[in-house]
Amino acid sequence: MLINPDKCVACANCVPVCPMGAIYVDPAVNRATINQDECVECGACFRGMSQEHLNPTMVRTVRALAKFFRFRFEPEPDVCPTAAFEMNELAMPRLIRRVFSDPVVEHKSTGIKGRGTEEVKTNDVNPRVGIGEVGYTIEFGRPGVGVRFRDIQEMTRALAKLDIVFEAKNPISHLMTDKSSGTLRADILDEKILSGIVEIRSALDRVEAVCETVSAVNERIDTVTAVGISTRCGEQGEDKSLAPLLADLGFAYERAKTNMGIGRVTNTQQKEAA
Repeated sequence: MLINPDKCVACANCVPVCPMGAIYVDPAVNRATINQDECVECGACFRGMSQEHLNPTMVRTVRALAKFFRFRFEPEPDVCPTAAFEMNELAMPRLIRRVFSDPVVEHKSTGIKGRGTEEVKTNDVNPRVGIGEVGYTIEFGRPGVGVRFRDIQEMTRALAKLDIVFEAKNPISHLMTDKSSGTLRADILDEKILSGIVEIRSALDRVEAVCETVSAVNERIDTVTAVGISTRCGEQGEDKSLAPLLADLGFAYERAKTNMGIGRVTNTQQKEAA
């Protein structure tokens, strides 16, 4: 994302709009400036503000007069009065920031916008987690924090040493050059995104090792993580295997989502098992 210095009037309306805190008014040039290293190319400043097209010279003159006579003239909040923001053309590796951070951009690897995965929300239709398996979603980053792919790789490499499987229909899995070691493309490691999700699955006896690994890696990477764990419930919606195991391991959890199984079954094996 770029701010046209010929149009910017340093009103600072854009500063609180940026979810990464990457925009600031530089007093040396009296213009809003984007910290390009922290910008994740999410487009929130471009789409989240009304883009008026007032003449920059006129606005600066009115603001200068207002300052001289000691009264304020400020544009309405969430308005860029001179439409100074410009969405620039990006190429790899920086393009990966927009792909993961801009909710209107579709991931080519999965055909899904946003972070590029449906997670296990459609497990009744397209089973990702089978009977006797446990699925995990490991979410990295948040607004104001973000995550670099180098930190994501720190986690995927640690997880790859366990007996787990990386979900194929996941954009981060798609960026791996070696799934057996959890290694990501070298050219994207320093790129920063708003958030991303790694998805894996394992047998029930691997739950303890996975949780301990995630906790250990989380201590040494510069971001925040949140873990979702899923399994297939019994016919009455009961969970007699995963929930007791998590309790024994001392992990606090909330039963956040229950898939009701009302989707159209497309997997023949699962249909026969049902």
